[in-house]
Amino acid sequence: MAREAVAQGREAAIQQLRDAGLRVTSPRLEVLQVLASGDHLDVEGLTAAARERLGTLTSQAVYEMLRHFLEAGLVTKFERPGWPAVFEIAGPRHQHALCVHCGRVENVVHSAPTLPRKDLPDWEVNDADIVFKGLCPDCRSVVSAAG
Repeated sequence: MAREAVAQGREAAIQQLRDAGLRVTSPRLEVLQVLASGDHLDVEGLTAAARERLGTLTSQAVYEMLRHFLEAGLVTKFERPGWPAVFEIAGPRHQHALCVHCGRVENVVHSAPTLPRKDLPDWEVNDADIVFKGLCPDCRSVVSAAG
């Protein structure tokens, strides 16, 4: 069963690359499959995870892949003030929770607020993001134990 899921994930990644007009290569497939795990990974974490299976892969190669994936709409980038940006597979609209202690990021399904038109009368606003900031469960227990 697990082998079947891996094969389906690989086929889905191949189709995503083809649909985006990108050449299918082993490194691209591996990076997409690592991102498909659902984690929010920075370039170094993504490189290390993909390298475990590929043997060799440079951070520079991953930066280039991510640039192409971003341009093609395959992945999204989440900026974390004070930490490296993280990436995830593009999907349904969602918000994020950010741990201000360790930088952990989690998806949150939450509607963006309605636009305060009277406060921005001349603006053409196309999007809004909410970032919930606080302590993740792991950091909360560490901070509580230290305090």
